[in-house]
Amino acid sequence: MPRYTSLAINNPDDLIFGIAPKPLTTKHGMVIGGGQVYPEINFTLPMMTIEESTWGEVRRHYQEIITGVLKRAAELEAPGVVIECETLPPMTGKAEWCIDICKILRAGQEDAKAKYGLKSVLRMTPNDNREMVRPPLMKTGPWWDNMLASFEGCAKEGAELLSIESVGGKELHDEALTMANLPQSIFALSIMACRDMNFLWTHIARIAKAHGVHAAGDSACGFGNTAMVLAEQKMIPHVFAAVIRALTVVRALVAHECGAVGPGKDCAYENPFLKAITGFPMAMEGKTAACAHFSPVGNIAAATCDTWSNESVQNLKLLAGMAPVCSMEMLIYDCRLMNEALKEGKDAARTLRRWMVKSDAALDPQAYVLTPESVIAISQAIVGADSYYHATLAAASTTIELLRNAHAKGLVKIAPREVPWLDRMRKSVDALPQDEGAFIAQMMGEVDLSKFTAKDYGLA
Repeated sequence: MPRYTSLAINNPDDLIFGIAPKPLTTKHGMVIGGGQVYPEINFTLPMMTIEESTWGEVRRHYQEIITGVLKRAAELEAPGVVIECETLPPMTGKAEWCIDICKILRAGQEDAKAKYGLKSVLRMTPNDNREMVRPPLMKTGPWWDNMLASFEGCAKEGAELLSIESVGGKELHDEALTMANLPQSIFALSIMACRDMNFLWTHIARIAKAHGVHAAGDSACGFGNTAMVLAEQKMIPHVFAAVIRALTVVRALVAHECGAVGPGKDCAYENPFLKAITGFPMAMEGKTAACAHFSPVGNIAAATCDTWSNESVQNLKLLAGMAPVCSMEMLIYDCRLMNEALKEGKDAARTLRRWMVKSDAALDPQAYVLTPESVIAISQAIVGADSYYHATLAAASTTIELLRNAHAKGLVKIAPREVPWLDRMRKSVDALPQDEGAFIAQMMGEVDLSKFTAKDYGLA
Protein backbone atom coordinates (compact mmCIF):
# COMPACT_ATOMS: atom_id res chain seq x y z
CA MET A 1 0.00 0.00 0.00
CA PRO A 2 1.57 3.35 -1.06
CA ARG A 3 2.45 5.94 1.55
CA TYR A 4 2.47 9.68 0.93
CA THR A 5 6.03 10.98 0.73
CA SER A 6 5.41 14.51 -0.57
CA LEU A 7 2.80 17.26 -0.32
CA ALA A 8 0.10 17.98 -2.89
CA ILE A 9 0.06 21.58 -1.59
CA ASN A 10 3.43 22.83 -0.35
CA ASN A 11 2.79 26.58 -0.40
CA PRO A 12 0.61 27.97 2.42
CA ASP A 13 -0.81 30.54 -0.02
CA ASP A 14 -2.39 27.71 -2.02
CA LEU A 15 -4.14 26.07 0.93
CA ILE A 16 -7.50 27.75 0.62
CA PHE A 17 -11.22 27.09 0.84
CA GLY A 18 -13.08 25.75 -2.20
CA ILE A 19 -10.02 24.70 -4.18
CA ALA A 20 -8.39 21.26 -4.04
CA PRO A 21 -5.78 19.84 -6.45
CA LYS A 22 -7.88 16.67 -6.81
CA PRO A 23 -11.55 17.72 -6.86
CA LEU A 24 -14.32 15.13 -6.66
CA THR A 25 -17.25 15.13 -9.08
CA THR A 26 -20.56 13.63 -7.93
CA LYS A 27 -23.19 11.91 -10.05
CA HIS A 28 -25.35 15.07 -9.99
CA GLY A 29 -22.41 17.10 -11.28
CA MET A 30 -21.25 18.83 -8.10
CA VAL A 31 -17.49 19.42 -8.25
CA ILE A 32 -16.25 19.45 -4.65
CA GLY A 33 -12.96 21.30 -4.41
CA GLY A 34 -13.43 22.66 -7.92
CA GLY A 35 -13.80 26.36 -7.12
CA GLN A 36 -16.71 26.73 -4.72
CA VAL A 37 -17.70 25.67 -1.22
CA TYR A 38 -20.85 23.60 -0.67
CA PRO A 39 -22.94 23.49 2.51
CA GLU A 40 -22.91 20.11 4.24
CA ILE A 41 -25.92 19.60 6.49
CA ASN A 42 -25.65 17.09 9.33
CA PHE A 43 -28.59 16.13 11.55
CA THR A 44 -29.83 13.68 14.13
CA LEU A 45 -32.90 12.72 16.11
CA PRO A 46 -34.21 14.49 19.20
CA MET A 47 -33.83 12.57 22.44
CA MET A 48 -35.85 9.39 21.95
CA THR A 49 -35.66 5.63 22.24
CA ILE A 50 -34.87 3.75 19.05
CA GLU A 51 -36.62 0.37 18.97
CA GLU A 52 -39.20 -1.52 16.95
CA SER A 53 -42.12 0.32 18.57
CA THR A 54 -40.67 3.76 17.74
CA TRP A 55 -39.25 3.00 14.30
CA GLY A 56 -42.17 4.63 12.53
CA GLU A 57 -41.50 7.87 14.43
CA VAL A 58 -37.78 7.62 13.61
CA ARG A 59 -38.61 7.34 9.91
CA ARG A 60 -40.98 10.33 10.15
CA HIS A 61 -38.21 12.49 11.61
CA TYR A 62 -35.80 11.71 8.79
CA GLN A 63 -38.47 12.26 6.14
CA GLU A 64 -39.30 15.63 7.71
CA ILE A 65 -35.63 16.62 7.91
CA ILE A 66 -34.68 15.78 4.33
CA THR A 67 -37.80 17.44 2.91
CA GLY A 68 -37.28 20.59 4.98
CA VAL A 69 -33.55 21.12 4.47
CA LEU A 70 -33.64 20.55 0.71
CA LYS A 71 -36.68 22.79 0.26
CA ARG A 72 -34.86 25.60 2.08
CA ALA A 73 -31.69 24.98 0.09
CA ALA A 74 -33.67 25.31 -3.14
CA GLU A 75 -35.38 28.50 -1.92
CA LEU A 76 -31.96 30.02 -1.17
CA GLU A 77 -30.64 28.85 -4.55
CA ALA A 78 -27.79 26.77 -3.17
CA PRO A 79 -25.63 25.45 -6.04
CA GLY A 80 -25.61 22.04 -4.40
CA VAL A 81 -25.83 20.40 -1.00
CA VAL A 82 -23.96 17.64 0.80
CA ILE A 83 -26.16 15.67 3.17
CA GLU A 84 -24.55 13.71 5.96
CA CYS A 85 -26.29 11.18 8.14
CA GLU A 86 -24.35 9.86 11.11
CA THR A 87 -26.26 6.78 12.20
CA LEU A 88 -26.91 6.08 15.86
CA PRO A 89 -25.73 2.86 17.53
CA PRO A 90 -29.06 0.97 17.33
CA MET A 91 -29.20 1.69 13.60
CA THR A 92 -25.74 0.37 12.79
CA GLY A 93 -26.40 -2.50 15.19
CA LYS A 94 -29.31 -3.50 12.97
CA ALA A 95 -28.10 -2.86 9.44
CA GLU A 96 -31.55 -2.90 7.86
CA TRP A 97 -32.44 0.18 9.92
CA CYS A 98 -29.36 2.02 8.70
CA ILE A 99 -30.24 1.09 5.12
CA ASP A 100 -33.86 2.14 5.62
CA ILE A 101 -32.74 5.65 6.65
CA CYS A 102 -30.45 5.78 3.62
CA LYS A 103 -33.42 4.96 1.36
CA ILE A 104 -35.50 7.74 2.92
CA LEU A 105 -32.75 10.29 2.37
CA ARG A 106 -32.06 9.15 -1.18
CA ALA A 107 -35.76 9.40 -2.02
CA GLY A 108 -35.79 12.94 -0.63
CA GLN A 109 -32.77 13.84 -2.74
CA GLU A 110 -34.33 12.57 -5.95
CA ASP A 111 -37.61 14.32 -5.14
CA ALA A 112 -35.78 17.64 -4.64
CA LYS A 113 -33.87 17.12 -7.89
CA ALA A 114 -37.16 16.56 -9.74
CA LYS A 115 -39.01 19.47 -8.07
CA TYR A 116 -36.30 22.10 -7.86
CA GLY A 117 -33.39 20.89 -9.97
CA LEU A 118 -31.33 20.86 -6.75
CA LYS A 119 -28.05 18.95 -6.87
CA SER A 120 -27.10 16.97 -3.79
CA VAL A 121 -24.92 14.10 -2.62
CA LEU A 122 -25.37 11.82 0.38
CA ARG A 123 -22.66 10.92 2.87
CA MET A 124 -23.57 7.99 5.10
CA THR A 125 -21.53 7.59 8.27
CA PRO A 126 -22.32 4.39 10.15
CA ASN A 127 -21.03 4.73 13.69
CA ASP A 128 -18.26 2.42 14.86
CA ASN A 129 -20.06 0.01 17.17
CA ARG A 130 -17.05 -2.20 17.81
CA GLU A 131 -16.47 -0.53 21.16
CA MET A 132 -19.87 -1.70 22.41
CA VAL A 133 -18.18 -4.69 24.04
CA ARG A 134 -15.25 -4.53 26.45
CA PRO A 135 -12.58 -5.13 25.52
CA PRO A 136 -13.62 -4.24 21.95
CA LEU A 137 -13.53 -6.84 19.20
CA MET A 138 -12.10 -4.99 16.20
CA LYS A 139 -12.21 -7.67 13.49
CA THR A 140 -14.97 -10.14 14.34
CA GLY A 141 -18.39 -10.43 15.91
CA PRO A 142 -21.91 -9.10 15.28
CA TRP A 143 -20.97 -5.43 15.74
CA TRP A 144 -18.34 -5.69 13.00
CA ASP A 145 -20.64 -7.72 10.74
CA ASN A 146 -23.52 -5.26 11.03
CA MET A 147 -21.25 -2.29 10.49
CA LEU A 148 -19.96 -3.77 7.23
CA ALA A 149 -23.51 -4.68 6.19
CA SER A 150 -24.52 -1.05 6.84
CA PHE A 151 -21.77 0.23 4.54
CA GLU A 152 -22.63 -2.35 1.91
CA GLY A 153 -26.35 -1.62 1.96
CA CYS A 154 -25.96 2.16 1.93
CA ALA A 155 -23.49 2.02 -0.95
CA LYS A 156 -25.93 -0.18 -2.87
CA GLU A 157 -28.73 2.31 -2.26
CA GLY A 158 -26.67 5.16 -3.71
CA ALA A 159 -24.92 6.88 -0.81
CA GLU A 160 -22.00 8.27 -2.82
CA LEU A 161 -19.77 9.12 0.14
CA LEU A 162 -18.86 6.62 2.86
CA SER A 163 -17.32 7.82 6.13
CA ILE A 164 -16.86 6.76 9.73
CA GLU A 165 -15.50 8.05 13.03
CA SER A 166 -13.45 4.95 13.79
CA VAL A 167 -12.34 4.00 17.29
CA GLY A 168 -9.28 1.77 16.93
CA GLY A 169 -6.89 2.63 19.76
CA LYS A 170 -9.48 4.58 21.72
CA GLU A 171 -9.42 1.90 24.42
CA LEU A 172 -6.10 3.30 25.59
CA HIS A 173 -6.30 6.83 24.24
CA ASP A 174 -9.15 7.93 26.51
CA GLU A 175 -6.99 7.23 29.54
CA ALA A 176 -3.98 8.84 27.85
CA LEU A 177 -5.99 12.05 27.48
CA THR A 178 -7.32 12.20 31.00
CA MET A 179 -3.81 11.59 32.37
CA ALA A 180 -2.12 13.83 29.73
CA ASN A 181 0.13 10.85 28.98
CA LEU A 182 1.82 11.68 25.67
CA PRO A 183 3.71 8.37 25.18
CA GLN A 184 0.49 6.39 25.66
CA SER A 185 -1.30 8.69 23.22
CA ILE A 186 1.46 8.13 20.65
CA PHE A 187 1.18 4.37 21.17
CA ALA A 188 -2.62 4.40 20.77
CA LEU A 189 -2.50 6.57 17.64
CA SER A 190 0.64 5.49 15.78
CA ILE A 191 0.58 1.77 16.55
CA MET A 192 -2.95 0.70 17.44
CA ALA A 193 -5.05 3.18 15.45
CA CYS A 194 -2.94 3.04 12.28
CA ARG A 195 -3.07 -0.76 12.22
CA ASP A 196 -6.83 -0.72 12.69
CA MET A 197 -7.25 1.96 10.02
CA ASN A 198 -5.41 -0.24 7.52
CA PHE A 199 -7.78 -3.10 8.27
CA LEU A 200 -11.00 -1.09 8.39
CA TRP A 201 -10.43 1.17 5.38
CA THR A 202 -9.33 -1.69 3.14
CA HIS A 203 -12.85 -3.07 3.66
CA ILE A 204 -14.61 0.29 3.20
CA ALA A 205 -12.65 1.06 0.02
CA ARG A 206 -13.49 -2.38 -1.37
CA ILE A 207 -17.21 -1.82 -0.73
CA ALA A 208 -17.11 1.65 -2.30
CA LYS A 209 -15.34 0.38 -5.42
CA ALA A 210 -17.77 -2.52 -5.82
CA HIS A 211 -20.74 -0.14 -5.90
CA GLY A 212 -19.20 2.75 -7.84
CA VAL A 213 -19.23 5.18 -4.91
CA HIS A 214 -16.49 6.91 -2.92
CA ALA A 215 -14.66 6.03 0.26
CA ALA A 216 -14.57 9.58 1.62
CA GLY A 217 -12.61 9.74 4.87
CA ASP A 218 -12.37 9.08 8.58
CA SER A 219 -12.45 11.39 11.58
CA ALA A 220 -10.32 11.36 14.72
CA CYS A 221 -13.29 12.84 16.59
CA GLY A 222 -12.90 10.37 19.46
CA PHE A 223 -9.25 11.40 19.82
CA GLY A 224 -8.60 15.01 18.77
CA ASN A 225 -12.07 16.38 19.43
CA THR A 226 -12.25 14.66 22.79
CA ALA A 227 -8.98 16.41 23.63
CA MET A 228 -10.42 19.73 22.44
CA VAL A 229 -13.52 19.35 24.60
CA LEU A 230 -11.46 18.36 27.64
CA ALA A 231 -9.27 21.42 27.10
CA GLU A 232 -12.36 23.65 26.86
CA GLN A 233 -13.45 22.20 30.21
CA LYS A 234 -9.97 22.98 31.61
CA MET A 235 -9.35 19.31 32.34
CA ILE A 236 -6.18 19.11 30.20
CA PRO A 237 -3.82 21.82 28.85
CA HIS A 238 -4.74 23.50 25.57
CA VAL A 239 -1.17 22.95 24.37
CA PHE A 240 -1.55 19.21 24.98
CA ALA A 241 -4.78 19.16 22.96
CA ALA A 242 -3.04 21.08 20.16
CA VAL A 243 -0.29 18.46 19.97
CA ILE A 244 -2.87 15.64 20.00
CA ARG A 245 -4.57 17.29 17.01
CA ALA A 246 -1.36 17.03 15.00
CA LEU A 247 -0.82 13.41 16.06
CA THR A 248 -4.24 12.40 14.74
CA VAL A 249 -3.23 13.32 11.19
CA VAL A 250 -1.09 10.21 10.78
CA ARG A 251 -3.90 7.78 11.61
CA ALA A 252 -6.44 9.65 9.47
CA LEU A 253 -4.05 9.65 6.52
CA VAL A 254 -4.17 5.84 6.43
CA ALA A 255 -7.73 5.98 5.06
CA HIS A 256 -6.44 7.83 1.99
CA GLU A 257 -3.59 5.37 1.56
CA CYS A 258 -6.28 2.68 1.42
CA GLY A 259 -8.30 4.52 -1.23
CA ALA A 260 -10.35 7.30 0.41
CA VAL A 261 -10.69 10.29 -1.93
CA GLY A 262 -12.58 12.86 0.15
CA PRO A 263 -14.28 14.98 1.02
CA GLY A 264 -12.86 14.16 4.44
CA LYS A 265 -15.44 14.09 7.22
CA ASP A 266 -16.61 17.37 8.77
CA CYS A 267 -15.57 16.82 12.40
CA ALA A 268 -12.03 15.85 11.38
CA TYR A 269 -10.11 19.02 12.29
CA GLU A 270 -7.06 17.18 10.96
CA ASN A 271 -8.49 17.72 7.47
CA PRO A 272 -6.39 20.80 6.52
CA PHE A 273 -3.29 18.62 6.93
CA LEU A 274 -4.88 15.83 4.88
CA LYS A 275 -5.76 18.31 2.13
CA ALA A 276 -2.18 19.57 2.03
CA ILE A 277 -0.81 16.02 1.87
CA THR A 278 -3.31 14.29 -0.43
CA GLY A 279 -4.80 17.12 -2.49
CA PHE A 280 -8.31 15.72 -1.92
CA PRO A 281 -11.18 18.03 -0.91
CA MET A 282 -12.14 18.23 2.76
CA ALA A 283 -15.18 19.07 4.86
CA MET A 284 -14.79 21.30 7.90
CA GLU A 285 -16.96 22.64 10.70
CA GLY A 286 -16.48 25.56 13.06
CA LYS A 287 -18.76 28.33 14.31
CA THR A 288 -21.82 26.66 12.80
CA ALA A 289 -21.06 23.52 14.85
CA ALA A 290 -21.81 25.29 18.15
CA CYS A 291 -25.14 23.43 18.14
CA ALA A 292 -23.10 20.26 18.77
CA HIS A 293 -19.96 21.37 20.63
CA PHE A 294 -17.92 24.44 21.52
CA SER A 295 -14.46 25.06 20.08
CA PRO A 296 -11.72 27.71 19.88
CA VAL A 297 -11.48 27.36 16.07
CA GLY A 298 -14.80 28.73 14.82
CA ASN A 299 -13.45 30.84 11.92
CA ILE A 300 -10.05 29.35 11.13
CA ALA A 301 -11.71 26.00 10.44
CA ALA A 302 -13.35 27.51 7.34
CA ALA A 303 -10.07 28.76 5.88
CA THR A 304 -9.37 25.52 4.02
CA CYS A 305 -12.81 23.88 3.71
CA ASP A 306 -14.39 22.53 0.55
CA THR A 307 -17.68 21.71 2.23
CA TRP A 308 -18.84 23.64 5.31
CA SER A 309 -20.78 21.74 7.94
CA ASN A 310 -22.76 22.28 11.14
CA GLU A 311 -21.49 19.01 12.77
CA SER A 312 -24.91 17.67 13.85
CA VAL A 313 -28.16 19.21 15.03
CA GLN A 314 -31.23 17.59 16.57
CA ASN A 315 -34.58 17.79 14.83
CA LEU A 316 -36.14 20.21 17.30
CA LYS A 317 -38.54 23.13 16.80
CA LEU A 318 -36.96 26.59 17.01
CA LEU A 319 -38.71 29.95 16.54
CA ALA A 320 -37.98 30.09 12.80
CA GLY A 321 -38.56 26.42 12.08
CA MET A 322 -36.97 23.04 12.61
CA ALA A 323 -33.32 23.21 13.73
CA PRO A 324 -31.82 21.34 10.72
CA VAL A 325 -33.57 23.78 8.36
CA CYS A 326 -32.19 26.72 10.35
CA SER A 327 -28.71 25.20 10.21
CA MET A 328 -29.02 24.75 6.46
CA GLU A 329 -29.78 28.45 6.03
CA MET A 330 -26.76 29.48 8.12
CA LEU A 331 -24.45 27.18 6.17
CA ILE A 332 -25.69 28.48 2.83
CA TYR A 333 -25.03 32.11 3.80
CA ASP A 334 -21.52 31.22 5.03
CA CYS A 335 -20.84 29.45 1.74
CA ARG A 336 -22.22 32.35 -0.31
CA LEU A 337 -19.64 34.65 1.27
CA MET A 338 -16.75 32.29 0.57
CA ASN A 339 -17.95 31.69 -2.98
CA GLU A 340 -18.25 35.40 -3.73
CA ALA A 341 -14.64 35.83 -2.60
CA LEU A 342 -13.61 32.96 -4.89
CA LYS A 343 -15.45 34.55 -7.82
CA GLU A 344 -13.44 37.74 -7.37
CA GLY A 345 -10.21 35.77 -7.65
CA LYS A 346 -7.54 34.25 -5.48
CA ASP A 347 -6.45 37.56 -4.01
CA ALA A 348 -9.95 38.22 -2.65
CA ALA A 349 -10.25 34.66 -1.39
CA ARG A 350 -6.88 34.92 0.35
CA THR A 351 -7.96 38.14 2.01
CA LEU A 352 -11.07 36.48 3.44
CA ARG A 353 -9.00 33.47 4.44
CA ARG A 354 -6.48 35.75 6.19
CA TRP A 355 -9.26 37.31 8.24
CA MET A 356 -10.59 33.86 9.18
CA VAL A 357 -7.14 32.74 10.27
CA LYS A 358 -6.14 35.90 12.14
CA SER A 359 -9.41 36.07 14.05
CA ASP A 360 -8.61 32.80 15.85
CA ALA A 361 -4.94 31.89 15.50
CA ALA A 362 -3.43 34.08 18.23
CA LEU A 363 -6.00 33.20 20.87
CA ASP A 364 -5.46 29.46 21.32
CA PRO A 365 -2.69 26.98 20.44
CA GLN A 366 -5.33 24.66 18.99
CA ALA A 367 -6.16 27.38 16.47
CA TYR A 368 -2.52 28.26 15.84
CA VAL A 369 -1.71 24.74 14.62
CA LEU A 370 -4.42 25.20 11.95
CA THR A 371 -2.79 28.23 10.31
CA PRO A 372 -1.76 27.42 6.73
CA GLU A 373 1.90 27.87 7.67
CA SER A 374 1.62 25.47 10.62
CA VAL A 375 -0.34 22.96 8.55
CA ILE A 376 2.30 22.86 5.83
CA ALA A 377 5.18 22.57 8.31
CA ILE A 378 3.58 19.71 10.26
CA SER A 379 2.44 17.96 7.08
CA GLN A 380 5.95 18.14 5.64
CA ALA A 381 7.34 16.55 8.80
CA ILE A 382 4.80 13.73 8.51
CA VAL A 383 5.49 12.84 4.87
CA GLY A 384 9.22 13.05 5.48
CA ALA A 385 9.09 10.17 7.97
CA ASP A 386 9.52 6.50 7.07
CA SER A 387 6.82 4.91 9.26
CA TYR A 388 3.62 5.77 11.11
CA TYR A 389 5.50 5.75 14.40
CA HIS A 390 8.23 8.08 13.19
CA ALA A 391 5.65 10.28 11.45
CA THR A 392 3.74 10.65 14.72
CA LEU A 393 6.96 11.51 16.58
CA ALA A 394 7.77 14.06 13.87
CA ALA A 395 4.31 15.60 14.15
CA ALA A 396 4.68 15.90 17.90
CA SER A 397 8.17 17.43 17.76
CA THR A 398 7.28 19.89 15.00
CA THR A 399 4.08 21.03 16.72
CA ILE A 400 5.81 21.57 20.07
CA GLU A 401 8.54 23.66 18.43
CA LEU A 402 6.01 25.69 16.41
CA LEU A 403 4.10 26.52 19.58
CA ARG A 404 7.26 27.28 21.54
CA ASN A 405 8.53 29.68 18.86
CA ALA A 406 5.15 31.29 18.31
CA HIS A 407 4.72 31.90 22.02
CA ALA A 408 8.21 33.41 22.29
CA LYS A 409 7.36 35.82 19.46
CA GLY A 410 3.99 36.74 20.93
CA LEU A 411 2.07 35.13 18.07
CA VAL A 412 -0.11 32.88 20.22
CA LYS A 413 -1.54 33.17 23.71
CA ILE A 414 -0.59 30.34 26.04
CA ALA A 415 -1.65 30.45 29.68
CA PRO A 416 1.36 30.81 32.01
CA ARG A 417 0.48 27.56 33.77
CA GLU A 418 0.64 25.75 30.42
CA VAL A 419 4.00 27.08 29.19
CA PRO A 420 6.03 24.46 31.15
CA TRP A 421 4.07 21.77 29.34
CA LEU A 422 5.94 22.57 26.13
CA ASP A 423 9.25 21.53 27.70
CA ARG A 424 7.58 18.62 29.47
CA MET A 425 6.18 17.27 26.18
CA ARG A 426 9.47 17.91 24.37
CA LYS A 427 11.38 15.83 26.95
CA SER A 428 8.72 13.12 26.83
CA VAL A 429 9.02 12.75 23.05
CA ASP A 430 12.83 12.88 23.11
CA ALA A 431 12.92 10.07 25.67
CA LEU A 432 11.03 7.62 23.45
CA PRO A 433 12.97 4.91 21.58
CA GLN A 434 13.62 5.53 17.88
CA ASP A 435 13.15 1.82 17.23
CA GLU A 436 9.45 1.00 16.85
CA GLY A 437 9.85 -2.52 18.22
CA ALA A 438 11.52 -1.20 21.36
CA PHE A 439 8.73 1.38 21.75
CA ILE A 440 6.03 -1.29 21.45
CA ALA A 441 7.80 -3.51 23.97
CA GLN A 442 8.11 -0.59 26.38
CA MET A 443 4.47 0.41 26.11
CA MET A 444 3.14 -3.16 26.31
CA GLY A 445 4.89 -3.31 29.67
CA GLU A 446 3.21 -0.11 30.86
CA VAL A 447 -0.39 -0.11 29.58
CA ASP A 448 -3.38 -2.03 30.95
CA LEU A 449 -3.53 -5.06 28.64
CA SER A 450 -7.03 -5.95 29.81
CA LYS A 451 -8.48 -2.88 28.05
CA PHE A 452 -7.88 -4.05 24.48
CA THR A 453 -7.70 -7.22 22.39
CA ALA A 454 -4.00 -7.31 21.59
CA LYS A 455 -4.25 -9.85 18.75
CA ASP A 456 -6.60 -7.54 16.84
CA TYR A 457 -3.73 -5.08 16.62
CA GLY A 458 -1.02 -7.63 15.89
CA LEU A 459 0.32 -7.11 19.41
CA ALA A 460 -0.42 -10.50 21.01
